[in-house]
Amino acid sequence: MKNNSFIYFRGLRKVEHTVFAVNDGQKYYYDPQFSRKIAYSSGQQVKRSIIDTMGLPFAAITFNWEIDKKDNKANQKEPHSPCDPSFSDQLIGGYMKAESGSFAVKRRSPLSISAMRPIHPLLGGIEYPTENLSFDRTSHPEYHKVKVFWLENKQRSEMTPDELEDWLMNNKRSLPNRAFIQDQTRVSGLFVYDVAIDLRRLFTVSTNKLEPELFPEIEQKLRDENWKEGENVFGKCLICPEEKRVEITERLANSIINWRITSNQARTYSPMETLACSMSNDANKVAFSIRAQLRDDMERPAALPVIDEKSGAELFLSPLISSIIPGFTGSADALEKAETLLIDLIKSYEL
Repeated sequence: MKNNSFIYFRGLRKVEHTVFAVNDGQKYYYDPQFSRKIAYSSGQQVKRSIIDTMGLPFAAITFNWEIDKKDNKANQKEPHSPCDPSFSDQLIGGYMKAESGSFAVKRRSPLSISAMRPIHPLLGGIEYPTENLSFDRTSHPEYHKVKVFWLENKQRSEMTPDELEDWLMNNKRSLPNRAFIQDQTRVSGLFVYDVAIDLRRLFTVSTNKLEPELFPEIEQKLRDENWKEGENVFGKCLICPEEKRVEITERLANSIINWRITSNQARTYSPMETLACSMSNDANKVAFSIRAQLRDDMERPAALPVIDEKSGAELFLSPLISSIIPGFTGSADALEKAETLLIDLIKSYEL
């Protein structure tokens, strides 16, 4: 591939009987063409998982709360990051801080990351029927306590053991140390995700004072840590030291290919193995290389996954591809080769 300021990457994964989200059940959107609920993992979740997989220290975040003295109610305010790109999560993930009495700083992430979604609405989605779960600790009732509260005029008071025993007997009830979680869904299918890397901004931080990316004290800190002055298409900037660039490049390339969702529950594990990936300086070629097409030889709508070796993108197929698409075998070192190429493409860009 010729030198370019952007790298476009697409990964194809097999997802089996899992969930992507914890809060409020599985996230989904509605596909109007095929009238289906389509499960997805958000781009924010994918980005977080990539940064987690890099295994480098995170910047310390300040979580802010405000307590109203009148009603004694605690309200959570916006968390503040240090806006310090010497930490890889800030350099790669971006940041913003705006508070009263101070000017705002913000850095847009050099990575644009799509949601992980089915390669085609007919090739992945939410499983039915739903399932009911239980959080059960009835095997050790004396160890896992049950607390019961009286509620009167919006005021709570805990029952005494004698009050609870009388209530259970009089009402012929049981209150086990078990919780039920109803109507949960899981996801299966073939899923793709896309990453666009802006090489112009990956290792540079603007020193523009009109729309700042750095607080003055952080800018001085970077200079003290041997960030060098430079200039890119956006103007004057500070360039990350070479030793740090090498470490981040290697970890980032590995993480883009090998990340796993790290923010869900134990019951949801799926290896989400990578079947194929492709990369190019042309986003269209990447989209062509791993896609799906509708079948026209069946009564009901159906789709087939397609690997197009003539797309012009660099393709890498793992041995697992043969279990999904006939005629392809893949190689055991395909993902390592993809990682090596991604590293070389990032390193070859001249800052």
